[in-house]
Amino acid sequence: MTRHITSRRTALRALAGAGAATLAAPHVASAAAHGTTWKIQTSWPGGAGLQIFKDWCGTIAEKTGGELAFQPFGANDVVGDFQLYDAVKNGVLDAINPFTIYAQGIVPAATFLTSYPLGLRNPHEWDVFFYGLGGLEIARELFAQQGMVYVGPVHHGPNIIHSKVPIRSIDDFRGRKMRLPGGMVAEVFTEIGAETTVLPGSEIFPALEKGTIDVADYVGPAVNYALGFSQVTSYISMGPPGFMSLYQPVDLMDITVSQAAWDALSPEMRQFVEMETHVYSDMHHAAIQAADQEAWAKFEADGTEVTRLTQDDVELMTEVAVPIWYRYANRDKNAARLFKIQLDYMTSGSLGYVSPEQLEGQTLDL
Repeated sequence: MTRHITSRRTALRALAGAGAATLAAPHVASAAAHGTTWKIQTSWPGGAGLQIFKDWCGTIAEKTGGELAFQPFGANDVVGDFQLYDAVKNGVLDAINPFTIYAQGIVPAATFLTSYPLGLRNPHEWDVFFYGLGGLEIARELFAQQGMVYVGPVHHGPNIIHSKVPIRSIDDFRGRKMRLPGGMVAEVFTEIGAETTVLPGSEIFPALEKGTIDVADYVGPAVNYALGFSQVTSYISMGPPGFMSLYQPVDLMDITVSQAAWDALSPEMRQFVEMETHVYSDMHHAAIQAADQEAWAKFEADGTEVTRLTQDDVELMTEVAVPIWYRYANRDKNAARLFKIQLDYMTSGSLGYVSPEQLEGQTLDL
């Protein structure tokens, strides 16, 4: 099975046929005498996300017959969230499960390895980009230059906005002190008048509680409820029906491994980790969405009001976002390479998210 062509469906079939304890390939089922344990830290500080991550890590030793095991750590357990890539690059951690947007400081093109405002909007579109249109190969090329292996993307769902005041249109962001993850997302909200600040997820609750910020984006309902956001905010702002988030509709995470840890594995075990990343992405995404359904009722019981932006807001934010897309893409040749693939997809008959008129006057420096 060729590493870079392994499809999600093939991976799932292979693992499903293997049973709970072993992978189909006998060379993986037979344990090596010297078991390897990876220290792996996630960006999840708690809630459903952290539990799903730990549960998945707990399956690895059994599936490999002890040849490989994952020792899981939550956010900040070993290093801070914004130090994750440095930690794996420098060997402090063997592997990480971070929000990919945090890689921008090390790999500038990583801006286009995760969701950005009004870009690709569904998990399957990102899978097409990574596994069908060459995105995975470019990601691995760029991470290899930093002594890291980008194994693959991990889906979890859209980000949502919690606020102390109602947000009913993009005009209502003006003047608000707002937590964002930085980068392009922060620039878009700055452009529409928000006073943005960058904080890791673990610092959002205390900042809301103290009034340092009055609006915060973070992940989905289940995780945010477990982190106590309903105790310090009264509103959740969403996109139009069916479009939970205008600015980060698919907030991608990833599995990244240090080059040294990767090179120490057999070719068969590397393939296993690649396949497990597919499996984890599917399980993680579905479990988060299921937990979200339960969380909505809890927010309602706590008196949280859900407000929605409109299709007009989508169009207005697109006008703001498009020149910012190009500005970020033109900062780095590799970013331009990635963005061109996505732009062609977004303007194609398959999606049609962006019209030629919206791109007038923009040029891409390839």
